Amino acid sequence: MLQLFLASFVTFFVVIDPPALGPMFATMTDGARPEWRRHMAFKATAIATAILLVFAFGGAWILAQLKVSLDAFRIAGGLLLFLIGVDMLFEKRAERRDERTEKVTAEQHAHPGADISVFPLAIPLITGPGAIASIMLFFTEHQDALGRLAVLAGAGANILLCLIAFLFAAQLSKLMGATMANVLSRIFGILLCALAAQFVVDGIRGAFALG
Repeated sequence: MLQLFLASFVTFFVVIDPPALGPMFATMTDGARPEWRRHMAFKATAIATAILLVFAFGGAWILAQLKVSLDAFRIAGGLLLFLIGVDMLFEKRAERRDERTEKVTAEQHAHPGADISVFPLAIPLITGPGAIASIMLFFTEHQDALGRLAVLAGAGANILLCLIAFLFAAQLSKLMGATMANVLSRIFGILLCALAAQFVVDGIRGAFALG
């Protein structure tokens, strides 16, 4: 169970990237009242938690309605996570996030006090395609209650880290420099690629009944 918790924690840590969300949140809410910033932080993480729970427990039903097999989803989800890992290695993901942050910041200056909790905080910064695919993949791999509890604990720990990153965004921006962020991004990108490749291998093995 501990091994599964660590695997899910690392996976969600990579796809959500809580440390990177802190500086983005600080930029988006620059000049806003502390009460409003706290409200956005709590609201965004609550919505993100609800979204992950819906796809965790309703993912199998969604796949059944689409007539998509679990092995096919393992392959597709693994490929998606692999692409995210490659993006992290070459900093493409960070570039897209920076562009999105600039757009939202400009809108905030034009319309101060606009609600950013749903978009872009909850979706897609916290619960993007990678996080949704990950929770569904882990729940299809582990049907037992303890296994799913470990997965939810790993995901929940990252949501909590997001909340902490939002609440202490300014301090985290000063604490973690650009060099440290780049190093961590590449290390976790490699780990995500390896885990994604394993999902693909398991999907292919199951689809073609290999081994």
